[in-house]
Amino acid sequence: MTLLASATDVNWPAAAIAIAGLAFLTVVVSVAIWQVFSTGKTSITSSRDKEYQKLVDELSTVQRDTTAELQKANDALAQLRGQIAELEQNVREVDRVLKAVE
Repeated sequence: MTLLASATDVNWPAAAIAIAGLAFLTVVVSVAIWQVFSTGKTSITSSRDKEYQKLVDELSTVQRDTTAELQKANDALAQLRGQIAELEQNVREVDRVLKAVE
């Protein structure tokens, strides 16, 4: 009987302190792990955002270059249209002169 009594005779204040300490340690470790993963996630997001910004910058440059090339092509087409109109006028003049000679 004394064996059973000594086995169930627990120092409750010390057990309560041990349980509270274990709970506190669990909370602190959980928060630390959470912060480590949060920092890693932020790092990954930051590097991905930098890559997206680099792509946006490259696409902006390509778009500006394409716009400049299209403007050059439009200018060349306008010049060709002017030359074609001038040629048409010269052909009409030659046709009018040929008809007058006949």
